[in-house]
Amino acid sequence: MEQLKHQQPDSNDKKNQPQSTRSILTFLLPSLLGAFLFLVPFKINDNWTVLIGYAAGQIEGSLEAILPMFLLVIILTSGVVSLLTWAVKPALIMENTALKALFYTSLPWTIIRVIGALFALMVMTETGSEVVYSPATGGTIFSDLLPVLAVWSVVMGLLMPLLLEYGLMEWLGTLAKKVMRPLFNLPGRASVDSLASWMGNNMMSILITINQYENGYYTKRESAIIVTNFTITSIGFSLIIAEILNLSDRFVPFYLTVLAGVFVAAFICPRIPPLSKMSHTYAGEQPGMINETVASGSLWSQAFKRGVTKAAHAPKTRQVFKKGAFNALDIWFGMLPLVMAIGTIALIIAEFTPIFTYLSYPLVPVLEWMNIPEAAEAAPALLVGFADMFLPAILGAGIESELTRFVIGAVSLIQLVYMSEIGVMLMRSSIPISFWQLFIIFIQRTIIAIPVVVLIAHVIIF
Repeated sequence: MEQLKHQQPDSNDKKNQPQSTRSILTFLLPSLLGAFLFLVPFKINDNWTVLIGYAAGQIEGSLEAILPMFLLVIILTSGVVSLLTWAVKPALIMENTALKALFYTSLPWTIIRVIGALFALMVMTETGSEVVYSPATGGTIFSDLLPVLAVWSVVMGLLMPLLLEYGLMEWLGTLAKKVMRPLFNLPGRASVDSLASWMGNNMMSILITINQYENGYYTKRESAIIVTNFTITSIGFSLIIAEILNLSDRFVPFYLTVLAGVFVAAFICPRIPPLSKMSHTYAGEQPGMINETVASGSLWSQAFKRGVTKAAHAPKTRQVFKKGAFNALDIWFGMLPLVMAIGTIALIIAEFTPIFTYLSYPLVPVLEWMNIPEAAEAAPALLVGFADMFLPAILGAGIESELTRFVIGAVSLIQLVYMSEIGVMLMRSSIPISFWQLFIIFIQRTIIAIPVVVLIAHVIIF
């Protein structure tokens, strides 16, 4: 494999690596707790979720009264301080590593932060243009997306090390490499990113992948493939989409169809441009941190050995919490304003302009040829998901044909790439992927998903 040229042999492959009882417990206890919190689904209040998702939801609910004002203060602070830092470069910020990382950015990103601050102020005060503060545009971003991001960033910052720092990734990654490498040309540890998204929240998967890329575990191409193909929509969110489209009684075949489409797209997309043309180098052009070769012993014993060795070199708890706290602040001051600005603009385009309707015209005859009822109404819903993940279901809810609603819902969940949240997170992250690359991948996934879903719907479901 090409990427193995960039990897260094790591301490995991030393045959005589001592494995003390303390190291084994350091691997087992945090890893089991991490898997229990992030990867094991539970049915709570008639909804399937993971414990970390339930905890984040409870925290968000308890802070519901103060979150709007808190978010406004954070976003206004980001916009004002970032603008002053770019223009004046005060020593107080420029000489402080943490403050500089939080507030000093390029002029385009500074302008977007300021726009996000203005949009947030307009939503909170309901002043300015209704196009901005409408519940369908800025109101949705500010009230629905930002509270989730704000709370999840703290929860993830504090608890994500249970997945990453104590050997779980090494253990599960070694076991899964025989599936992930030949099918998707990815390290086995990418299976953890996918499971975290599938069982919990796609934001978990993205944050894990960004962390792993920055620490040298994924190449540029691998990280881009994971965030655009393996941030699989959770079971819980898929159920919400099914309910909006009045498909709850068909949820099992509906979700199995989504998984089939995701699998086909994940097999094809990494093998064609733009993903196939991305560099196989690591962040900062440094050698990689993993070596997937099993030097000796069974796969299970090697997986266990690598997990224990990783745990033996885990950072101190204080360092873990300090890094997690900074990551949360970085999301608060760096990402929330961008989500507010870009997400609102994307929804304004989707709600108040005919752009997606025009773009969907070529789809209408294709859908008619595929015997999809109400093709003209369905076509825009199949493309508007690039702006926001809820829009296809909202547009498709009024369509009479159950078959058409089934196709719209399944395709929208297979597309994965949407700008209001995931797109902004990726464009701001260190993973080298652009807006136009995201758009091309979205179109590719749509083209792949439609025939897969239509075939299953016609032949098996309806």
